Amino acid sequence: MTSPSPTRFLTGITTTGTPHLGNFVGSIRPSVQASFRDDVRSFYFLADYHALIKCDEPARIQQSTLEIAASWLAAGLDPERVTFYRQSDIPEIPELTWLLTCVTGKGVLNRAHAYKAAVDKNEAAGNDPDADVTAGLFMYPVLMGADILLFKTHKVPVGRDQAQHLEMARDMAQRYNHLYGEHLVLPEAVIEDSVALLPGLDGRKMSKSYDNTIPLFTPREQMRKLIAGIVTDSRAPGEPKEAEGSALFQIYQAFASAEETEALRKAYAEGIAWGDAKQMLFERIDREIAPMRERYHALMADPGRIEAILQAGARKARAEATPFMAELRRAVGLRKLDSLPAAAGKAKAAKSATPAFKQYREKDGLFYFKLQDADARLLLQSRGFESPREAALAIAALQKDGLEALPGQAQALPGVTEDELTAVLRFFAD
Repeated sequence: MTSPSPTRFLTGITTTGTPHLGNFVGSIRPSVQASFRDDVRSFYFLADYHALIKCDEPARIQQSTLEIAASWLAAGLDPERVTFYRQSDIPEIPELTWLLTCVTGKGVLNRAHAYKAAVDKNEAAGNDPDADVTAGLFMYPVLMGADILLFKTHKVPVGRDQAQHLEMARDMAQRYNHLYGEHLVLPEAVIEDSVALLPGLDGRKMSKSYDNTIPLFTPREQMRKLIAGIVTDSRAPGEPKEAEGSALFQIYQAFASAEETEALRKAYAEGIAWGDAKQMLFERIDREIAPMRERYHALMADPGRIEAILQAGARKARAEATPFMAELRRAVGLRKLDSLPAAAGKAKAAKSATPAFKQYREKDGLFYFKLQDADARLLLQSRGFESPREAALAIAALQKDGLEALPGQAQALPGVTEDELTAVLRFFAD
């Protein structure tokens, strides 16, 4: 009996900045831990194509790529156990992006959060809705879909703000499969509510956008200084303090054990001085980060070593991507002209032509289906359904019950008789 294939997980980080403690807690650390599971096949990539959407500073993108790669490796990522690569080293990704672009409705992309936020910002300022909106920003979800679908990914760990991109990737895969056959795996989002979103120095979410981050591998004394600058309230030593809502406590909790966290909670209640609490936080973080910091700086001093690791990862990734992309190209008709004689191709097509239901999604966001006969003549057009499952159930009812299931679900096209419909639907019943 063969063992089941490992579940495929995929994670990427955009190469636009220096990794900070929030990146470590929310992405790097859980990703590295997951990579050691025997039932998982992990793919990790440096999303430098995505970086071009946000950043027009070439040196910054290159430096960020080096820093993020070194951070992952210093944190324990084993490139022998996983597939670790740079996005731009995989030419099949932009090629698949184009194939997906050709099956993705503009209406779907209009609803993407990043694009809508840009439009809303422009409208609020009284500008043209698409002012400074690049095609790259608009097409960002399709590139992300290609990242995921190229490697037949099953699970993608994401925050709730990224869950929409997984739904869009599923839509793209369903549309492609509907048109060209079952080739693409439909991915699922893994939303881990337990993963901490660290507050930054000012209490807001730790983010480069707010300039409130603590760089992951900043020198030891610089980290101590940054932690000392975390915003706290004015309560003096001896006054009880509340753990809930305290940025300092939340950061400590993300690194500490349950017992250590409870000890600090008790110290808060007993009125620990803010300076002492910050020293506890510094010592706890440094205990975990210090060994990684040494490895990080050794890697940063040897960029050629990191480049070699990424090139090896690209070869491993392309060993899968290249033949799969060839399969997807053939499916859409991008084929060598001598691969099938024209006459034989026509004979084969004529022999295999059968009636078919075609399911698809329109710009209004609803799901539809149509029925064609063996000559591709359109016989039947459905109403809009809220989900692909509802549309599939309506198709199943028509296949089983024939014209009795037609009212309220679909209508015949002008000139199509009941006898014609009955004959075609009998094909599915048989």
